[in-house]
Amino acid sequence: MRTIPFDPADYLKSQADVVDWLKVWMEDGSSEEIAKAIGDIARSKGMSEIARKTGLGRQALYNALSEKGDPTLETLLAVLDALGLQLTVQHKAARSPSTKPRL
Repeated sequence: MRTIPFDPADYLKSQADVVDWLKVWMEDGSSEEIAKAIGDIARSKGMSEIARKTGLGRQALYNALSEKGDPTLETLLAVLDALGLQLTVQHKAARSPSTKPRL
């Protein structure tokens, strides 16, 4: 059996796919996972195009949006804008009593 690595960028075709992918990571992901998810989306759209729209270097974007990257808020906002997305804030959903952490 031959396997190939899974690359989410190959499956992020529509804007709905992009939003759903990012929502999943925003709900439960670490900052590194969220940055990588944004990187997946940027790669799905073409990193060269995102670099051109943001005015940032392509390699710098690859580095910042990798698993080991640590992008600044400025970089994240620029990339989201280039992708036609925006960062928003909302109240967290209340936890049910059964999932409430015990102190």
